[in-house]
Amino acid sequence: MFQQADLFAPYEAASTLGSLPDLIERISQVSKRPRYAFMVLNLIYKAVGQGDSVGPYVRYGGALLPVRDWLCEALIPLAQRDGRRRTLIEAVRADLVAKGQLPEDPAAAEILLAEEVKARILRSGRTSISRAASDLVRAGLLRRHYKGYRIDHANRGAQREAVYTITPEARRALGRVH
Repeated sequence: MFQQADLFAPYEAASTLGSLPDLIERISQVSKRPRYAFMVLNLIYKAVGQGDSVGPYVRYGGALLPVRDWLCEALIPLAQRDGRRRTLIEAVRADLVAKGQLPEDPAAAEILLAEEVKARILRSGRTSISRAASDLVRAGLLRRHYKGYRIDHANRGAQREAVYTITPEARRALGRVH
């Protein structure tokens, strides 16, 4: 296993977490998107079950997905309500038309459009998940390391996938809620 030192300064907590409001306050002090970061933490908490970590792969829909992709899949319903989704659909449609890749058949065109929109949402979602995880690491609620094979790159990427470990303090605070 390849260990990468976290590049973020850890959050210096003045006190331990006693309740859910304490947890939310801590997240809001380090994150620009505290609600999203909380949802990511909560999904990780539910996924770890009796253990303390999840990843690098999660079984979902009969397949093994990288944990970040699984988190993105779980959060896709949020993207469907966003007004930017309509803009994204139109941008994808325009790209496909410009490249001459949009089928004449309306049903086939809708299927291709839906697949490309989902691919773009997942691509940007992985980045959002990584940012939220970084915020949670900074807040002292999550630890992250990577598993996989490392080639041609000293620090990132290169066929490695994230593993998230929830801290005992975060587990206790979330356990009081569930």
